[in-house]
Amino acid sequence: MNTTSKSPKDILLTALSVGQAKLADYSHRNSPKKYTQPQLFACLVLKTSLGLDYRGLEGLLDDSAELCQLIGLESVPHFATFQKASRKLLPNSPWLF
Repeated sequence: MNTTSKSPKDILLTALSVGQAKLADYSHRNSPKKYTQPQLFACLVLKTSLGLDYRGLEGLLDDSAELCQLIGLESVPHFATFQKASRKLLPNSPWLF
């Protein structure tokens, strides 16, 4: 049986667990330690699931501290951070940009 969810909480938690299983926390040993790759991946999955653009994703997370706490974000990434992360984490997925 295949189940899907439209709940932002469920989407974030599922994407975070997939990201933690498949991605390193940081792309380089000298990278800034502000956001992990799994956290950014989870946000990008939420963006795609809800049909948002990068600024819309930033606004949603700004308005929902609960979603940020759910995945361990201490601050909301700038929309440009999401753009750069999508190029790095999802290079062969042009439909996600």
